[in-house]
Amino acid sequence: MIGIVFSVNDPAGTGAARKLLRLGFVKHSCDAVECWVSENAILAGFQEDVINFDFLEARLPDVEYYIVLSRHSSQAGVKSYTVHHTGNYSNEALYGGKPGELGVANPVVAFTLLRELARNAEETGRIKDYRVSYEATHHGPTSLAKPLTFIEIGSSLSEWVDETNHEIIARSVEWLLRNNTAKCTPAIGIGGGHYPWKLTEYSLRENVCFGHIMPKYALEHLSEEVLKQMIERSADKIKLVVVEKKSTNQAHRSMIEGFARKYYLGLVYI
Repeated sequence: MIGIVFSVNDPAGTGAARKLLRLGFVKHSCDAVECWVSENAILAGFQEDVINFDFLEARLPDVEYYIVLSRHSSQAGVKSYTVHHTGNYSNEALYGGKPGELGVANPVVAFTLLRELARNAEETGRIKDYRVSYEATHHGPTSLAKPLTFIEIGSSLSEWVDETNHEIIARSVEWLLRNNTAKCTPAIGIGGGHYPWKLTEYSLRENVCFGHIMPKYALEHLSEEVLKQMIERSADKIKLVVVEKKSTNQAHRSMIEGFARKYYLGLVYI
């Protein structure tokens, strides 16, 4: 059973959820404000904001993993369809979760959603105006034992209420529900900005699926302990480390190379 969850106060998540109801969901009783169930998924809306969904395992216990339908905010105003995992690299947790803790990533699921977002954006003509991308690991929740992946519409109210955007998110999730997951090589990513364009392009080109991604702005927190958490907090066994070389210095690269050797991981610079 897959848990598809959203905040009832979020027009992006709620809109995408309404589109998914066509898949045969029926009203259901669960510990949520709104709840529906189908053959292989439960769709639930909660009053809380999505970054505070640390309660999911208590309220929806019989679930293999979670997909969060959500809005995305950007000061740059980038129109986008994104996927990402959750976590805080620093000793602060300004937007949910715990300091220094990463959630459980779901690389294959995230890659499947990313690939379908790209395909659906192309088919609807939105690819001209919207960027399809991974986001770097950020915000909460971080303490769930089960994998969780965000799929988001960015980055302002006009995009969040757009029904075509709701449809693109819903179609991408629908593909996952109907056709299972893509085949890809699980990896962690190092470098790039909050939207790691090079890692995204590499992922789609080479069928490499990213779990946690540490952006350039978080590299001050890079350590063997953090890298170990990045590979251990993953639903799929990580086989590869992909580094955007321009984001790193020699000290970063020396640490990453030693870590890759120690844990028998492949290493690619892009």
